[in-house]
Amino acid sequence: MDRIVGIDYGRARVGVAQSDPLGIFASPLETVPATKIIEYLQKYALGQTILKFVVGYPLNLDGRHAEAATDVDAFLKKLQKAFPDTPVALEDERFTSVLAHRAMIDGGMKKKDRRDKASVDKISAALILQAYLDKKK
Repeated sequence: MDRIVGIDYGRARVGVAQSDPLGIFASPLETVPATKIIEYLQKYALGQTILKFVVGYPLNLDGRHAEAATDVDAFLKKLQKAFPDTPVALEDERFTSVLAHRAMIDGGMKKKDRRDKASVDKISAALILQAYLDKKK
C-alpha cells in the first residue's frame, strides 16, 4: 500500500507515523532508536510503498533554524542516501511535543503512561504528518 511516512527525529529516539493509503489521516507507528532508524525504514519499505517522507524540522519562534536543526540535517543526508528516489518534505515541528501531551491527556491516557517519551515521539510524528496532510488538501 502507498504511504506517506512522518518522522520526528531526535538524537536518541525517532518517532515514526504513517498515513492511511488515501493520504488523509496520520497514525502513530513506532518509536525507534536514532541509530536504527534507517534500518527500520528500509524494513518498513519492504511491505509498504513510501510515497514521501515528511520530516519535522526544528525552528525557533522567530522562524530561524533551532540548534537541533543540525542533527536533522545530518539525518536528512542519510535518509536521502538510503532512499534516493523518495521525496522528502520538511514540516515545522514547533509545539508538537506540547500538542502530543495535550492529545494524550484528552485521550484519557494515565499520567504514568504520558511520561513515556517514546509515546510522545510517535504521537509528535503523527502530528507533524497530519499537519502536512491537512495543508495538502
